[in-house]
Amino acid sequence: MPKQRRTFTADFKRQMVQLYENGKPKAAILREYELSPSALDRWIKQAQTSGSFSEKDNRSAEENELIALRKQVQRLEMENDILKQAALIMGRK
Repeated sequence: MPKQRRTFTADFKRQMVQLYENGKPKAAILREYELSPSALDRWIKQAQTSGSFSEKDNRSAEENELIALRKQVQRLEMENDILKQAALIMGRK
């Protein structure tokens, strides 16, 4: 049976980072709280870079621009499809 995905609060993540920064070995934290190494590493990196554990706050400028451009492309494609449908309807009359 697969493990169920766990979610952690920002306070819990902050406490884990604080334990690490206060000198507790990473292996001990992982073992005691049954965390994955990648999760703890990501929390430490997020705390050091932006101080926030939200993915939105930790995106680079390029990632934000890419998301905005993808939204714009999607909107333009939708507008294009509407115009094509309108041209088909007008052409029938």
